[in-house]
Amino acid sequence: MSTVVRGLREALVLFVIAAVVIAVAVGIWVAVAGGDFVHRLGASFILAGLLIGVTGDLTLSRIGMLDARSAFGLPPERDDGGGGRVLTGIGVFLFVSVPLIVAGALLIA
Repeated sequence: MSTVVRGLREALVLFVIAAVVIAVAVGIWVAVAGGDFVHRLGASFILAGLLIGVTGDLTLSRIGMLDARSAFGLPPERDDGGGGRVLTGIGVFLFVSVPLIVAGALLIA
């Protein structure tokens, strides 16, 4: 199986898991506080898409080490996509975050 198909499959799985978790959380939120499910679902999709887009890779956790590594003349750490992951941070942003944001915008509109 090619890397592209594995990456797209991984993006689909991540999207579905995120959508299910968001839907359950919004369902609990509506059951407790009342309100419109679809509007809150759309807003939650957008927020989750933005959060995943910012934290989709390990860039934020490596920012603290940039000064120390540069002091010793070392380049920034690389994300080798370990742990069986195929998607990089860009792939997570393009194939998981952007569809979540678009779906959320369509639900709100």
